[in-house]
Amino acid sequence: MKIPKRLQPLVNDGLIDEVYYQLMSGKEAQVFVVRANDEIRCAKVYKEADKRSFKQAVQYQEGRTVRNSRRARAMAKGTRYGQKEAEQAWLSAEVDALYRLAEAGVRVPTPYWFLEGVLVMELIVDKEGDPAPRLDDVAFDPDTARDYHARMMMEIVRMLCAGLVHGDLSEFNVLIDHSGPVVIDLPQAVNAAGNNNAKMMLTRDVNNMSEYFGKYAPDLLITHYAEEIWHLFEHGNLHPNVKLTGEFAESNIDADIATMMRIIEDAKSEEEDRKERERMARDGEF
Repeated sequence: MKIPKRLQPLVNDGLIDEVYYQLMSGKEAQVFVVRANDEIRCAKVYKEADKRSFKQAVQYQEGRTVRNSRRARAMAKGTRYGQKEAEQAWLSAEVDALYRLAEAGVRVPTPYWFLEGVLVMELIVDKEGDPAPRLDDVAFDPDTARDYHARMMMEIVRMLCAGLVHGDLSEFNVLIDHSGPVVIDLPQAVNAAGNNNAKMMLTRDVNNMSEYFGKYAPDLLITHYAEEIWHLFEHGNLHPNVKLTGEFAESNIDADIATMMRIIEDAKSEEEDRKERERMARDGEF
């Protein structure tokens, strides 16, 4: 294929040997399958700030530390230099999160290097060696849905034990390889202890997973994993091998009402996602 403009300098410098094809295009980046060092990998090309639909909301940046005081002051003041540094910090956040989570045992792609807004990392593949499908593209029977839901709860737990909340977790940023789910898309990951929105984001991440798998196993819709996980975290009792029950005695939420609201919201979200996929298909973004 024709080499994308953003990848051409990396090809010229020998960092990428060949670009095979575009794998996907999302709200923040385009992903290409490439050959680098005689290995098949993927290159995530981040879109420029004014072309991304996922904005650098303050709620995601809260709690992120910048070691250089000059950079921190400039970012706080919003100067031109500060905006440039904030953009660089936003882009490098995914690389930092990937290394941190991989070390904590979270199933994420292995990052190799990051340069000029391009992240080259492991290509997640299925049993046949083809690019792994997204969770949204896989159908489940009830028992498998419960199994994969349990696995995702533990990935969320491991992330939280490493001090991070994904912040945008859904069926669209989980891949299914030959061994199970792999978490992707982490530039918006937030500091669990330093971000006042962390609990809300974790609850949303957990509920997104419960609602998705609940389409196949409806009993998952009346669980309270988010409340249980956060309660354990707040009280210092959360660890990577914790046994979760999905129950939370202190919850005041009426199960029937909660289930109804989740089903309604899930239906709305599904319809919005369907329309967005249709639009992207028409625009050739898939």
